[in-house]
Amino acid sequence: MTDLRSNPDFQHDAAPCTGVLLVNLGTPEAPTTKAVRDFLAEFLWDSRVVDIARPLWWLILHGVILRIRPAKVAKAYQSIWTDDGSPLLSVSRRLTAALRQRYDGLDKGRVEIALAMSYGKPAIEHALRNLQEKGMRRLLVLPLYPQYSSTTTAAVFDELSRVLSCWRWVPDTRFVQHYHDYPAYIEALASSIREHWDTKGRAERLMMSFHGIPERMCRAGDPYYCECAKTARLLADKLELNDDQWKLTFQSRFGREQWLQPYTDATLKDWASQGVRSVDVVCPGFSADCLETLEEINELNRDLFLSKGGEQFSYIPALNDRAEHVDALAELIDAQLRAWQPALDSSPEELARCRQRALADGAKQ
Repeated sequence: MTDLRSNPDFQHDAAPCTGVLLVNLGTPEAPTTKAVRDFLAEFLWDSRVVDIARPLWWLILHGVILRIRPAKVAKAYQSIWTDDGSPLLSVSRRLTAALRQRYDGLDKGRVEIALAMSYGKPAIEHALRNLQEKGMRRLLVLPLYPQYSSTTTAAVFDELSRVLSCWRWVPDTRFVQHYHDYPAYIEALASSIREHWDTKGRAERLMMSFHGIPERMCRAGDPYYCECAKTARLLADKLELNDDQWKLTFQSRFGREQWLQPYTDATLKDWASQGVRSVDVVCPGFSADCLETLEEINELNRDLFLSKGGEQFSYIPALNDRAEHVDALAELIDAQLRAWQPALDSSPEELARCRQRALADGAKQ
């Protein structure tokens, strides 16, 4: 690991800033078998993601999974890859750029926005070093996971702690644990759905599909299910839906154990067999479109529903870099920044006084 324990370029009159670190899951660097294998090796080795005993899991991961899955997953990535690369990364970059524009030119309390991925690039460690070099004295970490899970949000915290454990000057740090019921986030979701209905019509049912996790994790104390359920309920209330007009489901299960239910694919089969002819699907737990939404939902599950007798399947995109999403995240960031008192004073006059006091006390620079 890069040694970040010292900052030889530190100056007492350097302007301090608050760093805001946005973190998403990550993506392979290319839709190739090798790139996917490298990504899966890092992602699936995290004990937050798969909590099987390490020796046994190493044998399964390297003896079976990394020999079989990379080629299949690479093919799936090829179906969604764009000229800008991975949709998850390109969307996250646009979202970051939009938030940077909100904070450019602040008169006081400079804010620097950075993007990182839990796995792959840009790495959390690299993003933190860049913020450190810009004079970061306060750090706000915002995982782009509205609903908390130990498999995602806590994994960000683990890596953050690992990196900062080697810093001599650790910044004053805030960590956004979740925003599953944040009003601006719920309203942004509702606005995107209303817009979809206005332009493409409204289906008989609205499915709210969230990424699943093993049931035993929730029984062990992970609040993910409850937070997904609250998001879904608040969104249904905002859209004024009756109970028979929408359903909460879970997708992306892996392995043989039981995951959170009802399953997205099984529900679509049931609906088609019951005579439901049209469905809209939204994935409120994904801040940016990715393999799980674009390929799993909009390709595989679309084909499944239509093959079982459904007639119309419509995927409602993730919030991505929509203006309402940018507004919601900016509002969330502002609320955190306001809670920091006093504000950082980076005025030239105060910085000059800081340097004079330090030199008088024997500082070298």
